[in-house]
Amino acid sequence: MNADEMTRYIRDTFEGVRVLEAFDDLFFLYDPHHDLPPERQMPFATIVTGDRYDSVSDLARPNTYRLNLGLTKATYLSRFGAPPTRRDGRGVWEAGADYAALDVLMPHPEYAPQYWVCVVNPGAASLPEVRDLLREAHTFAARKYANHRARQGQRERA
Repeated sequence: MNADEMTRYIRDTFEGVRVLEAFDDLFFLYDPHHDLPPERQMPFATIVTGDRYDSVSDLARPNTYRLNLGLTKATYLSRFGAPPTRRDGRGVWEAGADYAALDVLMPHPEYAPQYWVCVVNPGAASLPEVRDLLREAHTFAARKYANHRARQGQRERA
């Protein structure tokens, strides 16, 4: 699945998704009313298409992108165990992963301690799990959004 196909899949599959774009990278937020304040605009998934943030995934290769997903702590821990605690000489988390490998779900090179995972060019090997994790990440984002709106309503009534 290429980056355009993944983008369409996320937009077409999940309700309430707002997509922000910066430097050809996409940030998928759950924001059905487009009312999240900037400080609350945390994506549940991103598509990165170049080496602007890090080069460990070698996204300069033709037709290469990295899908990043924010998971719940429980899901991350059940899939990968404790997040890495040491960085290598480049500042990348030492997770025992080949961050340039294609179609392999792995801890995120920069955000693993925040329970983020990634996959470069999701395909046949990782796509079933990626779809499940996207669903969970979207559900988690929707729950956080609903909680935020409920707190907003309580403050307005007080």
